[in-house]
Amino acid sequence: MSILPLGFDPNGRWHYRRSLASRVTVLTTMAVGLAVAIVALGAYVTVRMQLQSSLDDSLVDRAKTSSAAIEQADALNEAGITPTYLLASTDVRIGWIRGDGQVNFPDTGDVIRLDDHELAVATGDSKMSLRTVRAGGTDYRVVAVPIPARPGFALVLAQSLTPQQHVLTKLGLVTLLFGIAGIITAGVAGWAVARNGLRPVRRLTAAAEDIARTERLAPIQVEGDDEIARLASAFNQMLASLAASRDRQRRLVADAGHELRTPLTSLRTNIDLLTQAGASLPDDARAELLTDVRAQLEELTTLVGDLVELARDEPTPAVIGTVELHEVLEQAVARVRRRAPSLAFLVSADPWYVEGDSAAVERALTNLLDNAAKWSPPAGTVTVALRGGVLTVDDQGPGIAEEDLPHVFERFYRSDVSRAMPGSGLGLSIVAQVTERHAGTIQAGRSPSGGTRMTLRLPGASSPKPAEPPVVAPTKETLIG
Repeated sequence: MSILPLGFDPNGRWHYRRSLASRVTVLTTMAVGLAVAIVALGAYVTVRMQLQSSLDDSLVDRAKTSSAAIEQADALNEAGITPTYLLASTDVRIGWIRGDGQVNFPDTGDVIRLDDHELAVATGDSKMSLRTVRAGGTDYRVVAVPIPARPGFALVLAQSLTPQQHVLTKLGLVTLLFGIAGIITAGVAGWAVARNGLRPVRRLTAAAEDIARTERLAPIQVEGDDEIARLASAFNQMLASLAASRDRQRRLVADAGHELRTPLTSLRTNIDLLTQAGASLPDDARAELLTDVRAQLEELTTLVGDLVELARDEPTPAVIGTVELHEVLEQAVARVRRRAPSLAFLVSADPWYVEGDSAAVERALTNLLDNAAKWSPPAGTVTVALRGGVLTVDDQGPGIAEEDLPHVFERFYRSDVSRAMPGSGLGLSIVAQVTERHAGTIQAGRSPSGGTRMTLRLPGASSPKPAEPPVVAPTKETLIG
């Protein structure tokens, strides 16, 4: 027996084996973390650019001001105040570079190397130079501007970026701490929301597990009107359908057992009588018993076939095609005529074509005619008419009582009058089932003669639908056009 690594399925693909609440929490935390990271990065970059821009603007302004007032530097030198002493009280280092490359830049520990950028300003090839130079482990922002009073010279100012970098470091640390705190808070909030929001889902899961364990189809409580509430309502509807299906199944089994008990008891009695009597039984009595056994076997066979037909949850696969209802009706009438030779059948049928299962439709029509033949008196007449997709079957029997009309198409329903007559009470149920599958309707009522009238309506047409569109041969004009 092989053990797969945690997180891998039999195909070797990794997947996340966690609960839905944990996945919601992780995804929420990741989303908030990504948002915090983007905001923090945007804030850091914005502050850095703003500080850099402010520093550059200030440094350039100071350089231009110093360049314009360079003549005052000579007066300061005559007073004994050199630039070195002046710069000692500021954070800016000032020097100059000449067009021939000579540099006069005070050395205060870090040697700042000037290059062609500043030289180009001194020679007049560039109006200004602004760049970052690293010297002695410290970054300096260096600006060079021309000196109007001294052609061929460029004034150079350098300011350390250490204070700015300290500010950015503190900002980054604060942003990181607040970001981590925000992510932790988002994780806790996501866990709380997922736990509370998924409580109905957990209740549904518990209900499903309880149903699987106890087979009790009790509905669950629905709270609110959101998507979870709709899911709970749909779950309750499914439970109601399952309960109804189980009740129908139990009722079918109970009714089938009740209906099968009578022919089986009669068969057992006749067979026991034949076995016990043996050769002493007269020939005419033996023939009568065998006839009864054969009739009971036929009734039992019909009953089992009807039970199998009605017990199916889904209709069996059938060949669907165009059914000539008038032709199927003639075949059903011919079959019932052989079963009831004493009856007269008056048939009038117009052509009608239906899309469906020919065998199922024929069985439904046969059951309708069998029902009319069973209730018709000897030498009676059964009137059958098919007009515009409406089939009416009238018999001359006693008719159906008003209290029995709503139940004649139910399974195993038999009125008090019909309990002494042969039959299982399934024939009209099969008619209703076939009619429903073909999107039709069936209705029971009274005929003009006082008997029973069955009215069957099936959607269709008075002419068959062509199997394929007609093929028109191209004419000479078509080919030319």
